[in-house]
Amino acid sequence: MEDFVFGTVASDDLKLAHHRAARQGVQHAHQLDPLDPTPGQPITLTVRIGPDVTAEHVACYYTLDGSAPAGARGVAQNGHVLALERAEVLWDTITWSYHQAWRGALPAQPEGAVVRYRIGAWAGDGPETFADWPNVKDLTDQATAAFFGNGYEVQPGDPVRGDTFTFRVDRLTPPDWARAAVIYHIFVDRFYPGDGRSWADTTDTRRQHGGTLWGVADRLDYIADLGATCVWLSPIFPSPSDHGYDATDYDCVAARVGGDEALHALVEAAHARGLRVVLDLVCNHISDQHPYFQAALADPDSPYRGWFTFDSSPAGYRAFFGLHKMPQVNLAHPDARRWMIDIGRYWLRAFDVDGYRLDHANGPGPDFWSDFQAACKAEKPDCFCFGEIVETPDIVRRYVGRLDGCLDFTLADALRRTYGHGRWIEVEFERAVARHLAFFPRDFVMPTFLDNHDMDRFLFIAGGDREKLRRAAAVQMRLPGPPVIYYGTEVGMSQAQGRREARRLEPSRAPMLWGADQDRDLLAYYKGLIRARRAGQPA
Repeated sequence: MEDFVFGTVASDDLKLAHHRAARQGVQHAHQLDPLDPTPGQPITLTVRIGPDVTAEHVACYYTLDGSAPAGARGVAQNGHVLALERAEVLWDTITWSYHQAWRGALPAQPEGAVVRYRIGAWAGDGPETFADWPNVKDLTDQATAAFFGNGYEVQPGDPVRGDTFTFRVDRLTPPDWARAAVIYHIFVDRFYPGDGRSWADTTDTRRQHGGTLWGVADRLDYIADLGATCVWLSPIFPSPSDHGYDATDYDCVAARVGGDEALHALVEAAHARGLRVVLDLVCNHISDQHPYFQAALADPDSPYRGWFTFDSSPAGYRAFFGLHKMPQVNLAHPDARRWMIDIGRYWLRAFDVDGYRLDHANGPGPDFWSDFQAACKAEKPDCFCFGEIVETPDIVRRYVGRLDGCLDFTLADALRRTYGHGRWIEVEFERAVARHLAFFPRDFVMPTFLDNHDMDRFLFIAGGDREKLRRAAAVQMRLPGPPVIYYGTEVGMSQAQGRREARRLEPSRAPMLWGADQDRDLLAYYKGLIRARRAGQPA
């Protein structure tokens, strides 16, 4: 059975495509040392020059006042300039070529400094190529879409434009409550309609089933009795889909899940029980039915036109993995960036939610999250902002200091390999986990999970073997990251067919089991594991 946890590197061919793309052109890829600079620390930048670019000079143009840096050929036009030096020549067998590494150290900065920078490389009278070019994510997304049968083409980007990189010099750390959390992950439409309400008359997992926030509120005692301390809700904003990852409005809660009144009631009731509430927020893309996108699509002179990237692709614009129904927001545009950051601040302030699980966080990238997280922390200092980055650990590590943490897909893959599929023995798992934990700083919070809404349920891949699930859950509860429990896993939920056979994501999103349909012995086992974890005892 195939188990595609990592979509962009799901096969050896995709791994090779990723490797080759990352070794072309001029790539900085947020390589900082230290990863999360604190006041008074100098910061070393590393840039990799691929075999397709000749570099005699590499310069970093930077500002310290939050403004956009600008410069050319070693002369700063706004801000300052740092000349990097050639540090070493590297051989890469996969691309069968030599590469160069260039480095330079930015001066130490005081607390609160916002450093924005661009990096350019040139030789002689030739053009200056700015990092990161080509756009590795675009190229690997294109290869991934082709692998899964949704092919589209993107341009490699403009070498003259490049990217602006950002980091903040601060002492921000994740909230203590998040480190100790047990997170219950709810797909709202499939959890519970609410007392006195009925499910919709459908068995199609691609259609709305009628779950509401009122229903979540009615089951908070169940969640608290399980031992969870935090509820993570799937997107609750107006949307044409059942899943909600394509919002048409970020100013209100969808009427179908109860509207603003239901969220206020849910948060108040959850806080009264000592439960935190985290929203699922998509900053990378919106629905093609969103009025801002519709205005941009209809009128080239619309003030929203620059909020999106229109191109010659089949859709006519940059979209999430080429899916035309989900146009990507150009968060490099100052107004679009401000709009999305204001959304993050609003729900913390107006509804007192406790943070965000940030969908497809690798889309906006570390530069955006540096500003987003700072704004959210200013609004609510103990909020928890963690990303969904379904990528390799070296990419995830770029978000240290930009987010409080990220969902741990590497450990999910290891748990499923070992206890679900039986492809690893435990000594292999333990060795991989020890190295994995050493790769990330302790202050970077990485919630663990066995399954989620985008992958086959654990019990399904384990062939229905509940003992395999018990062993996996016991190991998960001993790992340092906060455990996430996908609704129903604790009572034996599985699914009828796999994602690959169904050729879609929805099979793992069946309605929650209640009453006599629950595996009460498994539920009791989960409660015991959680009690032991929260008491600091071995499970």
